Amino acid sequence: MPGAEYGELGGSLPAIASLNASYSTTLSLPSPYLPPPLARRKRISDVRRTFCLFVTFDLLFISLLWIIELNISSSIWDSLEKEVVRYHFKSSFFDIFLLALFRFLCLQLGYAAFRLRHWWVIAVTTLVTSVFLVVKVIISNLLSQNAFGYVLPITSFVVAWLETWFLDFKVLTQEADDERAYLAAVNAACERAPSTYPRAVSDGQFYSPPESVAGSEEDLDEEGLGRRAVTAQEKELVRQGREAMTVVEQILAQEENWKFEKNNALVQCPAELVYQEVILQPEKMVLWNRTVSACQILQRVDDNTLVTYDVSAGAAGGVVSPRDFVNVRRVERKRDRYLSAGMAAHHDAQAPGGRYVRGENGPGGFVVLKSSGNPSVCTFIWILNTDLKGRLPRYLIHQSLAATMFEFMSHLRQRVAELRPVALAHRQRHAR
Repeated sequence: MPGAEYGELGGSLPAIASLNASYSTTLSLPSPYLPPPLARRKRISDVRRTFCLFVTFDLLFISLLWIIELNISSSIWDSLEKEVVRYHFKSSFFDIFLLALFRFLCLQLGYAAFRLRHWWVIAVTTLVTSVFLVVKVIISNLLSQNAFGYVLPITSFVVAWLETWFLDFKVLTQEADDERAYLAAVNAACERAPSTYPRAVSDGQFYSPPESVAGSEEDLDEEGLGRRAVTAQEKELVRQGREAMTVVEQILAQEENWKFEKNNALVQCPAELVYQEVILQPEKMVLWNRTVSACQILQRVDDNTLVTYDVSAGAAGGVVSPRDFVNVRRVERKRDRYLSAGMAAHHDAQAPGGRYVRGENGPGGFVVLKSSGNPSVCTFIWILNTDLKGRLPRYLIHQSLAATMFEFMSHLRQRVAELRPVALAHRQRHAR
């Protein structure tokens, strides 16, 4: 499972879920939905701009309330001298204004100037605000002075937490969704464009490898759809893909040694639907799977082998930062199952050392088992054997990636539910 070294297959945790759905359909982007040129993309999103305006409103509103308070008992200049020059923690409102200024500077610097995509800055400002206001209300005598002894602390406290909610549930979530949609559009555009590597089928069709029969792998390269590994590097990638497939099949044969961890709700789904959505279209998974922020096909080596570049979303509330992976995948169709086995590989198009920590996957993958008695039911198996690299506690890795596996299943069930009406309509048209 997560955190296991490359060869520690005994630590792999297969995630098993029986899925049900009805039929399969394809997912494609509307033709008008093309990615804008990178130079024309907005430097700051609309929802982030709204957040920055709200932070500015926070400072201006607290300032206005403080100025009104200064004019209540005496002239503004006398009040300023009393609260600023002769500042006293128990009787002055000046520090509440400074607290609003502190929030303004930190949040604008972090989310407007540096355009951070993490919650740690607002976590610090909200924590400081909350602790300071609670202490001030407890030991000061502001509540006995006038109504502003209530209004200013409560307003400052509420606005600080509204900013936290806005950033966490609106800004970061919306920007992550927009980024996934943009990357998916870029990948779709690249798929439509002429490919560097030859393709065996047209861009408008699903790529589907020929059926594999035990003992026929060598013949498959000769009698498949025509695409074969040519260079020494391509042949090495094919060898790695076959190695990963062999290990996956060995793990499947040892089901009695698996340890049950947890189960969740099931839905109806035929094997073909999961096969298309998870195995055949990895580059489009970002449209519905929030555990992945990017997936790109770097090369199609032969009819059964491809190299992909994947970026995982952060986990454990941002404690585990996003990782990127370069994997060689081998896809096979057999009589009762669909398999996608893969492992870490090297590819010149995505060398390590970029903006992400490069993770490393040991042999693992997806298996979709058909049901002999009910074609609308299948078993989905995810064998995960990954090393996230970095200095992370093992228990944190196990918890975060186990949660990621179940989150993936939740997104898959939701995707199946969305496709069901289209699938039923498609089936009815063919029945006529």
